[in-house]
Amino acid sequence: MLSKIKIPLPDMLNAVLDLDSSALILDQIKNLIKICRSKEEMDLLRNSAGGDKEMLGKCEEIFGELMKVPRIEPKLRVFAFKVDYPSRVRDLRIWLNTIIAATKEIMGSVKLLRIMQTISTLEILGGSNAECVLASLVRLSDNVDLMHDFYKLVGEKMPELLDFGNDLVHLEAASKIELNAVAENMQQLYDIEREVDDEFIASENDGANFVGFRNVLYDFLGRIDADAQLLNILYSEAGRIVDSYISEYPTSVSFEEVTNILNRFVETFYKSPEEIERQAEAEREILEKETMNINQNGTRNH
Repeated sequence: MLSKIKIPLPDMLNAVLDLDSSALILDQIKNLIKICRSKEEMDLLRNSAGGDKEMLGKCEEIFGELMKVPRIEPKLRVFAFKVDYPSRVRDLRIWLNTIIAATKEIMGSVKLLRIMQTISTLEILGGSNAECVLASLVRLSDNVDLMHDFYKLVGEKMPELLDFGNDLVHLEAASKIELNAVAENMQQLYDIEREVDDEFIASENDGANFVGFRNVLYDFLGRIDADAQLLNILYSEAGRIVDSYISEYPTSVSFEEVTNILNRFVETFYKSPEEIERQAEAEREILEKETMNINQNGTRNH
């Protein structure tokens, strides 16, 4: 594992204490954390104090230097979080903004509403409430012939609705997001922020060598706080708008289920023209072959 860390030991330790995200990648920091958790080996090295330092191998030398840093494992966990932090926040922003945008598009699309109303009037499953319409979407998506008939109906009677999918720009992306995963990631950010804050407080008595570490950590905590405020606003907005939309469905139906069903319906609906044309082409070929066989048989009989 140590062979993967190419920078000299002093530079590596300086990178840790400076929280220099450009010096080490996340996997390298995680490997250093694993070293710290080898308590038995740390104790062996600690008990061998007084031996000849020149006789130490590279691994023991790394151990020895790490042991000099107060609470090295919490510091490395803070470092790992700082390296991973930008991508975590970026993902959460994307997920929350996508959920908000997709839900607004679904609720605000007049064309989608008319599509749903048309499906409810067909009473594919014998009902017109939200649950029946949702089940009808599933049946339409599962049954090629039904979907083709529905596509033809819309094309003939309501051609202005054929492009309803253009209103749902964020639906596909939203259908791949799990609200539980978003909530878990939000909670992880809160938990790690507390851990960073705890280390900032604990490092107050670490001495002059750790002033730079505390300064970087102070700035980082300010950034976390600012991002947390924005994420909390987005999270609350996403929860509010999702609850507003999903309230029309039974409590047993989740937002993920609705978006997945709706997205699959949209995808299947827009595959229909190509499938209908392919089916028509196959039928034409069969008819041509039958006509050719009839003509050939008629010529031989004559």
